[in-house]
Amino acid sequence: MTEHPAPLSVRPDLYDGETTAPARPALRVVHEPDGIDLAAAEAAAGRFLEALGISTASESLRGTPGRMARAYAELFSPRPFDLTTFPNDEGYDELVLARRIPVRTVCEHHLLPVVGTAHVGYLPGARILGLSKLARVVEHFACRPQVQERLTKQVADWLQAHLEPKGVGVVIEAEHSCMTLRGVQATGSDTLTSTLLGLLRSDARSRAEFLALTGVTR
Repeated sequence: MTEHPAPLSVRPDLYDGETTAPARPALRVVHEPDGIDLAAAEAAAGRFLEALGISTASESLRGTPGRMARAYAELFSPRPFDLTTFPNDEGYDELVLARRIPVRTVCEHHLLPVVGTAHVGYLPGARILGLSKLARVVEHFACRPQVQERLTKQVADWLQAHLEPKGVGVVIEAEHSCMTLRGVQATGSDTLTSTLLGLLRSDARSRAEFLALTGVTR
């Protein structure tokens, strides 16, 4: 799979709090795909179904290739967002954790759905993050063909690079349709992956607290 790193452009008109000095501008996060050709995707979907012996001549299936093309275009198109951060004026140094963030992506091997939840936390440094942005970052990296291991690490590495916290932790629990609907047909199984950086990796107590709060250790 070709990786498409998210280009970041600075919006100098956005400030995040103080009036006495310019605040750090928000980063505009935009995914720029190579280009989506819905007409070509629809034609290819029609040929794909016909190659599998599924006729699209009936009224109920006539629009299916177009619906397939639009559905996958939506799955592969994350919404742009502003990564807004704020000064950590109170010196807050405890864990910030957003639990049960919905995850939906498709596996890059079969293009079948992967659905689950992410738990994303960090130990603040000089700045804190708007909480909704944790979910936005997960969505940003999930909107492309993925493997769960890579997705988990991409979210953690990106937050570490752009937020500069003392530690980052990401845990993803997901069900893979390629395991439950085909092949081994392991109905009810899920997969758990984690990435821990900084103090959440090196400090045993911080690591244990994060894993306990995510419910990984029960």
